[in-house]
Amino acid sequence: MAEETTRLRLDIAYDGTDFAGWARQPKLRTVQGVLESALATVFHRYGPPPLLTVAGRTDAGVHATGQVAHLDLTPAQLASLDARDNRGGGAPALARRLNGIAGLTSDVWVASSAIAPAGFDARFSATWRIYEYRVADATRPRNPLERNHTLWHPAVLDAEKMAAAAEALLGLHNWASFCKPREGSTMIRTLQEFRWDRRDDGVLVARVQADAFCHSMVRSLVGASVAVGEGKIGRGDLIALRDAEERTSVFKVAPARGLTLIEVGYPPDNELASRAEQTRARRDATPPEHDAV
Repeated sequence: MAEETTRLRLDIAYDGTDFAGWARQPKLRTVQGVLESALATVFHRYGPPPLLTVAGRTDAGVHATGQVAHLDLTPAQLASLDARDNRGGGAPALARRLNGIAGLTSDVWVASSAIAPAGFDARFSATWRIYEYRVADATRPRNPLERNHTLWHPAVLDAEKMAAAAEALLGLHNWASFCKPREGSTMIRTLQEFRWDRRDDGVLVARVQADAFCHSMVRSLVGASVAVGEGKIGRGDLIALRDAEERTSVFKVAPARGLTLIEVGYPPDNELASRAEQTRARRDATPPEHDAV
């Protein structure tokens, strides 16, 4: 009989610049690889180390301030967190242990660790994800300190046109024009929010929210918006491109460095299990598109 485990939720932030994405890959440095290596160190005396399940797998160069993952601990692993911890031990101690192994200058940080509510699944219980993308156009000087987190664009962009075009794309659609195709995968998603704002420092920031994203979707939406802001295509053209449901070369996919996962949303605790069952059943019926954006 399998040993009963306790599920923990981790809230994670990372600078994606020097990572080859989230998912573990042989011989490459990834966020999952770094964290699971640290977990193996923490629990090296207590059986096989736990593995992580993440809300959204991010591509190489993509950052996160609000990533969520879960892992399952055996009773012995959970009890071991009480040892040598003078701040109460238990589930919160795991974040401190992992951050201690990573070091103060690390590019990954576990903001918190806690026992998850019953039915919680970091990936399948999620109801939405929010990403932001930063673009600095020719209206402001370039800041070299932001080069790994902001796209520099050499022309002036029309933020109002970009915002109007973004709003016109909202809703449930087939996003084949904005996603890299994968055999057997669905590209039908609900785009819940897509807006552009020019902030006080002059940087244009896109906020994009959907129930889930198919591969390269956010960066394609950003690239298409930039083409609208430059005047290369119009709002109506963008809608027509979406409805054509075919990949296009009319716009360029934006690079990863300006993209950050900032938040993952979940339903009330009493709905977590049913949400996970519904999502898992839907994705089992139609194999899911890669989560990376």
